[in-house]
Amino acid sequence: MPALTASTSIGHSISTFFDAVGKFFADLAAVHWGALMLALLFFGLNLTVRSRAYFNSLRAAYPAVRFQWRRIWGAYFAAVGFNNVVPARGGDVIKLFLTRSSIPGATFPTVYAAFLVESVFDASVGVFVLIFAFTQGVFPKPPQFAKLNSFDIAYLAEHFRFTLFLITVLGVIGLLAFAILSVRVKAFWARLRQGLTILGDRRRYLREVASLQAVGWICRFAAFWFMLDAFRVGGSVKNVLLVFGVNQVAGAVPFTPGGAGVQQALLVKVFATTASTTVVAAYSVGQQIAIAVFTALIGLASVVFIFRFRSFKEVIRAGQASRDAEREAERAGPSHRGEDEPFADEEEPPVRPTRPRGARARY
Repeated sequence: MPALTASTSIGHSISTFFDAVGKFFADLAAVHWGALMLALLFFGLNLTVRSRAYFNSLRAAYPAVRFQWRRIWGAYFAAVGFNNVVPARGGDVIKLFLTRSSIPGATFPTVYAAFLVESVFDASVGVFVLIFAFTQGVFPKPPQFAKLNSFDIAYLAEHFRFTLFLITVLGVIGLLAFAILSVRVKAFWARLRQGLTILGDRRRYLREVASLQAVGWICRFAAFWFMLDAFRVGGSVKNVLLVFGVNQVAGAVPFTPGGAGVQQALLVKVFATTASTTVVAAYSVGQQIAIAVFTALIGLASVVFIFRFRSFKEVIRAGQASRDAEREAERAGPSHRGEDEPFADEEEPPVRPTRPRGARARY
């Protein structure tokens, strides 16, 4: 019986989504294309500024290494473009591999930790966004998620015990992964701390990361304002913040590309009193398609022209091969290592890098 119910819910969610897609394409003539172009421009500026913040975190972790911002920018766009067309955030793996291959001597733990630096500012802003969204009287409360026309979030909300179990399992797996890595490779923790180096210098963090992320959020705000205008929902401070709240919830359920189904269901609910269901449904799908196409095209162009790969799939294969080769090298022992490369079970001291005189990162 539960399987039948789940199957029916999935079918209804898919049917609702494609109905919205049909409404979007049927109403293309009503789209304000100038506002849409401005929205995509500001969305691109948002990603560009954020990639610069990521570059600065990496530069703090590797001060004596020369690497190019354009490669970090390309990796950032490639990841966002892939995440918007493929579920489960597979683009993050692409970002890690392309970034690591762009920095001589870089390691995956350090590159990943530098990426996590962004979460400090984003989480702070996200909390205020969610507080605002849930206090406006239009955003559904978590218990009401079970009634939304999106199978993934509705199923998790309706089966709360299963959701808690799933969160617990994922948490345990994460802890075990860290424990195994810390036992097998003691240098792992030093490399992880190296990626967080910029957090140890508060002024530099505020100047080179947090300030840029603030600019990125402003650009993102402008992007969604123009997006709401483009699809006739209406741009306003309240409406943009509600869209941010929807994106926060959708980002926590990465079962569809860009959280498409969750976004659509929540937006229809949130803007029920602002615009007609047809207009909001067309907006939710149109926004998703516009951003997906825009980021995927730029991301693919970055992969081809900056990194010289022919497709996203080729990047994933190269990343897997690189990781497998790294693991084999760790198991191989001293005969397969360079003279300066530490053993897998040797402790590396925490890196406290200082930039040598005259050394400058390449922009």
